[in-house]
Amino acid sequence: MSPAVLRTGPYRFYFVSHDLHEPPHVHVDRDAFSAKFWLHPVALAYNLGYPAGELKKLEALTWEHHKELLEAWNDYFGTQSR
Repeated sequence: MSPAVLRTGPYRFYFVSHDLHEPPHVHVDRDAFSAKFWLHPVALAYNLGYPAGELKKLEALTWEHHKELLEAWNDYFGTQSR
């Protein structure tokens, strides 16, 4: 399991080490649901099970924590994304 970079409520935000060659993004899991959001700009990449209203909440959380998520991406992968 990849380490969490952010936990808020029931959500775990994390990176996957083999995703280095993709643009900056974060995975978000809760129970059996999973989603992926690009970080530059914030946009949904895929959704596995989350209802539309919850995706909007996750997008808002991703925007709210955008700076720290992007900094964590850069630290984790040793890159300098904006």
